[in-house]
Amino acid sequence: MIQDDLKKRTAGLVLEGGASRGVFTAGALDYLLEQDFLFPYVIGVSAGACNALSYVSKQKGRSLNCMAPESKENYYRNSLGKAILKRSIYDMDKLFETFPNETFPYDFETYINQGMECEMVVTNVLTGQAEYMQEKENVDRLTNICRASASLPLAAPMVTIDGVPYLDGGLADSIPLKRALEAGHKRNVLILTRPYGYRKKFPSRKARAYIAFYKDYPNLVKCIYYRSFYYNKRVEAIERLEREGKIFVLRPSIQCPKRTDISREKLQSFYEHGYYTMVKEFAAMKKFLGV
Repeated sequence: MIQDDLKKRTAGLVLEGGASRGVFTAGALDYLLEQDFLFPYVIGVSAGACNALSYVSKQKGRSLNCMAPESKENYYRNSLGKAILKRSIYDMDKLFETFPNETFPYDFETYINQGMECEMVVTNVLTGQAEYMQEKENVDRLTNICRASASLPLAAPMVTIDGVPYLDGGLADSIPLKRALEAGHKRNVLILTRPYGYRKKFPSRKARAYIAFYKDYPNLVKCIYYRSFYYNKRVEAIERLEREGKIFVLRPSIQCPKRTDISREKLQSFYEHGYYTMVKEFAAMKKFLGV
């Protein structure tokens, strides 16, 4: 019934990335799952895309287990030697093959049968532009899209989909509110992974390293170089729309972990912060949505 009401009100859920900071979003979404509160449209980028998939498949706790595994056997940071060999800081095969197929099986059947629209943001390496993908027929392609969306530059290799190389969606569109609006969703809830007032530095030292590494992809280099500028403009617009009551934003209010943090204790705490922030704001969110 709630989902039908949300469809009538063209409600959308927009999920920012942030690597390990995504456990904040995981906590918030797990509370929504407990309430059986399902949005008809979800769009996520990077870690937000991973969270979106577990939300649509109604697998409470799965995102936390993937992002902050309790067992050292499930740690996904490569050793120095393996990182050099695979040119990847993260074991992407473990994250997007072993985890969904063996360790934390993904419920693709529920994902399909929910009837929800789920888009993931990827960055086209050749054009430097954001693309918005979804998949309802092939589970391998679905996880490959998610893998591309979460493939941080320098930290993971490019992912080829339909013959085109892609990287992390956050490079071209870190907070895809504009896409949600263009798709016809007028009442949008945003779950961000940075506190109010956060701005990216421009240009960052890391951006210079990206530029050197991806010199053969000029459009990607341009995208990376101006990422902070466009991110900050988007955040300024979000804060204005929030003040005007046109969107609803959930964000952390405590110190965030580093995006590469793998401490179960720290990430569990940030997950709980996301969970209880949603508990606190749930009634206000429903009022905003009119349900």
